[in-house]
Amino acid sequence: MALELTVSYAARSPWVPTPRQFRAWAAAALMESSALAGSRALVGARGAACALSVRVVGTARSRSLNAVYRHKDRPTNVLSFAGAGVTPDGRYDLGELVICAPLVAREAREQAKTRSQHWAHLTVHGVLHLLGRDHERAREAREMASEEVQILDRLGFSNPYL
Repeated sequence: MALELTVSYAARSPWVPTPRQFRAWAAAALMESSALAGSRALVGARGAACALSVRVVGTARSRSLNAVYRHKDRPTNVLSFAGAGVTPDGRYDLGELVICAPLVAREAREQAKTRSQHWAHLTVHGVLHLLGRDHERAREAREMASEEVQILDRLGFSNPYL
């Protein structure tokens, strides 16, 4: 499945990944996810391109989006917004990830991770959400975390939960 990726930057500080890095991480999540097998629309669109948008934002924008869509008045590291699915031209609109650059940098520092490792984890995490994965229940959380660990391992990153 081809990945059409659009990356836009409303924040570039203190460090943000390149579009090439986002593409590698998102593609790994798409191609290696067991959630893909459960998505009938995506399976049906396997020969078509899959469209994903990544928007890198600052703290204020993350906070306002989180307040509107999740009713939590604080910034969050990643938000995922599902896309329209199969479009008239045959592409699959997976959706959009909104990632807060300052918060990701702070979390990476606090968790003693590299920024690249944390960005990769949040990109994979967000894509899994767009594929229908969730972590509201304990079993779902274990399954999603396990899948993230496997995908990140294949990308060369260590377990983000250790």
